[in-house]
Amino acid sequence: MLIGALAHRLPPQVLESDSWLTGPRPWPESQQSYERLGIQRWKSLLPDAGDSLPGGVRKNSLMRRDPTALQRLVQETRRAELVHLALWPFWLVTALWLPPAGVLINLVFATLFNVPCLWLQRYNRLRLQPLLLALGRTPASGR
Repeated sequence: MLIGALAHRLPPQVLESDSWLTGPRPWPESQQSYERLGIQRWKSLLPDAGDSLPGGVRKNSLMRRDPTALQRLVQETRRAELVHLALWPFWLVTALWLPPAGVLINLVFATLFNVPCLWLQRYNRLRLQPLLLALGRTPASGR
């Protein structure tokens, strides 16, 4: 919750374009690459905690075709990606009190919990950016 609360306080300007954390990866990334992972089958199973904090927004509440709403949704995908990137390394802290097997279990859990969420945010952004271009709004992405 602490990381989510900190990310919730990020000013919109920080989320307007990709950073080195949310930008293009060194490997080719496309909608199709995520679809080969079966994302369309399991994406609805992931929780949306966007409205868990006051003033937060559920991602599906932003699904309108006007450019402003779509740009906001792109920003929210960046915010969610930053949250999951920040959450993942906390499994390391468990090495202070757990035996190696426990640390390994936490690593597996952190990876299984965060990686699908990261993939979903990147996949959604890859889907939204061409739509914004088609509607005449240039998505700030660094792509």
